[in-house]
Amino acid sequence: MPSTAARTRWRLGLTTTALLTATALVPAPAHAEDVTDYAITVDPSAQGAAIDDTMYGVFFEDINRAADGGLYAELVQNRSFEYSTADNGSYTPLTSWAVGGTAEVVNDSGRLNERNRNYLSLGAGSSVTNAGYNTGIRVDQGKRYDFSVWARATSGTTLTVSLKDTAGTLATARQVAVKGGWAKYKATFTATRTSNRGRLAVASTNAAALDEVSLFPRETYKNQPNGLRKDLAEKIAALKPGFVRFPGGCLVNTGSMEDYSEASNWQRKRSYQWKDTIGPVEQRATNSNFWGYNQSYGLGYYEYFRFSEDIGAMPLPVVPALVTGCGQNKATDDEALLQRHIQDTLDLIEFANGPATSKWGKVRAQMGHPKPFHLTHLGVGNEENLPKEFFARFERFRTAIKAKYPDITVISNSGPDDAGTTFDTAWQLNREGKVDMVDEHYYNSPNWFLQNNDRYDSYDRKGPKVFLGEYASQGNAWKNGLSEAAFMTGLERNADVVKLASYAPLLANEDYVQWRPDMIWFNNRASWNSANYEVQKLFMTNVGDRVVPSKATTTPNVSGPITGAVGLSTWATSAAYDDVKVTSADGSTLLSDDFSGDASKWTGSGRGSWSIQDGAYVQTDTAAENTMVTAGDPAWKDYDLHVKATKKSGKEGFLVAFGVKDTGNYYWWNLGGWNNTQSAIEQAVDGGKGTLMTKPGSIETGRAYDIDIKVRGRQVTLFLDGKEWGSFKDDQPAEPFRQVVTKDAKTGDLIVKVVNAQSAEARTAVDLGGAKVASTARVTTLAADEDAVNTETDTPVTPVTSTLRGVATKFTYTFPANSVTFLRIKQR
Repeated sequence: MPSTAARTRWRLGLTTTALLTATALVPAPAHAEDVTDYAITVDPSAQGAAIDDTMYGVFFEDINRAADGGLYAELVQNRSFEYSTADNGSYTPLTSWAVGGTAEVVNDSGRLNERNRNYLSLGAGSSVTNAGYNTGIRVDQGKRYDFSVWARATSGTTLTVSLKDTAGTLATARQVAVKGGWAKYKATFTATRTSNRGRLAVASTNAAALDEVSLFPRETYKNQPNGLRKDLAEKIAALKPGFVRFPGGCLVNTGSMEDYSEASNWQRKRSYQWKDTIGPVEQRATNSNFWGYNQSYGLGYYEYFRFSEDIGAMPLPVVPALVTGCGQNKATDDEALLQRHIQDTLDLIEFANGPATSKWGKVRAQMGHPKPFHLTHLGVGNEENLPKEFFARFERFRTAIKAKYPDITVISNSGPDDAGTTFDTAWQLNREGKVDMVDEHYYNSPNWFLQNNDRYDSYDRKGPKVFLGEYASQGNAWKNGLSEAAFMTGLERNADVVKLASYAPLLANEDYVQWRPDMIWFNNRASWNSANYEVQKLFMTNVGDRVVPSKATTTPNVSGPITGAVGLSTWATSAAYDDVKVTSADGSTLLSDDFSGDASKWTGSGRGSWSIQDGAYVQTDTAAENTMVTAGDPAWKDYDLHVKATKKSGKEGFLVAFGVKDTGNYYWWNLGGWNNTQSAIEQAVDGGKGTLMTKPGSIETGRAYDIDIKVRGRQVTLFLDGKEWGSFKDDQPAEPFRQVVTKDAKTGDLIVKVVNAQSAEARTAVDLGGAKVASTARVTTLAADEDAVNTETDTPVTPVTSTLRGVATKFTYTFPANSVTFLRIKQR
């Protein structure tokens, strides 16, 4: 992008001719002044991209207890006694249960059915008590709760079922008479008190067998049976999503591709296979979840389709492609297994769309939905790191699907990152294969999102469309929401290429977190919207139908040269560093350390175990991550860094840092990262890292490497053993002022969407290009301190609505610091 000394620079609101690479990152500009002047000019006579109703949606993955213990309203944990060490090393079949008397989980021919392998053998006069999730079972005074259990008692017994906490009873106990073989028994409770710490107890007078011990709130979302937790479902519905992508994510394409049967020895670590998840809940398979817990599959494909329909969203399922991802990276070469999965996918489409007289349409009808679910889009695969192996199998799926269902949009993907060898190879294959749509995923720093607003401006308009299936800016603070909002203006401007987009992940139970950030947080008693949620909701409920071309002045480019000290680090690796030398551009020595004495020139972070050994500086802890030690002056610029490095042991290679300002702001050359498979240049800004460039490669143990880094201005050149490895120029500003304008076809409103992601107000002259407009506008503003985070008890990031008067074809508006503002302006 051309540089300029002018106070402002124009950026086109529709397209630009500049090619933006995904590797450019610089710190956001600092502003000494409290107000910066901008201008927005709109051209209402021109026509921008049409925006589909399905532009924004949600992505549901069972991560962070999003299903069991989350959206799925079941209050009993491990209701079928199927927990196993296959799910989590700490699990037993009685996890979450306490036994009074004698009880044993049994796996024998007396089970309820073949797919429900375990059941509980409860001794006479004994009881079991379930602790639920989080602090316990939540009940609300006056609300009704439905209990059910499958039980068998050849000689007959009476079950006493009670709800209680440490303070006493929470509802009147119920007695259930059980006699004979397996049968389902029910009871209803009305809570007499509110409690977050409830326990469900089942006691038996005589010996009995129990399975599928269940407690549901009567009030689920839309009162559906086997339904969803109302508050969470309502928060998702309030977004008015155009689609629901499900069920993942990494759990789709990890683990074994075998089924759950005697032939597979009842394989417990399987990919997510839709047929496991339909039919009566007591007949559904169980499975290990990739994220370290059990999946009951009570929330299964039928419930996903039903929920999508209930909220008016397009269902978008994802099926495994027989190439594992998410670090497993294995292609299955079993033709019969591949054919079975392809047929399963065809059967899925029939389950969703087929008439009630068809084989799988009949199953859907028997579950309560005779009408079709109107499936139009389907994803095959997720984040595969083996693009060639994946695409060969993807084509087999696509050919079979298109032969029978030519109108289905079959979605491919581009791997787990926004750039790099896998990404480039995958996109080349997708383009050459004339794929309908490609699913991109990336999780980057806020800085990256501010810089990459133009990412899709240069995408081929005649190539595959983009489904941005997963993205987030590595945090739930308001600065993260601001950066995502800035990026979303670019998504809308490029709505002719980016057809679908969804933030990820969607849900997180605060007591079972595997991934941050997340859009909606909850526990057993409450749920709350993150700052990111408020951004998504504002955009998703004010999309518009077409982009109105606009342009805006931008913030002055204040980027100076890369400055900073130097650093040495490791990640789960022991390494030795020696002969460190930093030389300025004029040849003078800034730092020289051969470690013949002590390490007094270096400051540690407190992580790892560093010591002088045999004239080298050695880090020996192979479990410690980011063990950075630094030396030098944060004001250093235009220098050469030389390091000799030797890997001693461990998983990865070396981390050599430059431009180090502090522990959260630096660059480093990551040699032998990602389990010693890739090398990359990464930049950390305020603790969040982004990748600037990457290449495949590994580091040998015991070999000494000469590492040289040349920093000149914002240009960096890297040498490994005397040969140039690569170079980059980090000169793209993280533009904090972004905007897009759309038109609502139904109301005629112009929707001016402005993001001001800086600590200065943005005094802006708005020119609507002669449009005849009403004198008032509806304003919705999100504004807060950049570090503000919404919690259960405090929500500083909350939309505020107001009315703006004095609107005309030209007017001035001052956008608050750190704000997202939408102006809905009626045209006359």
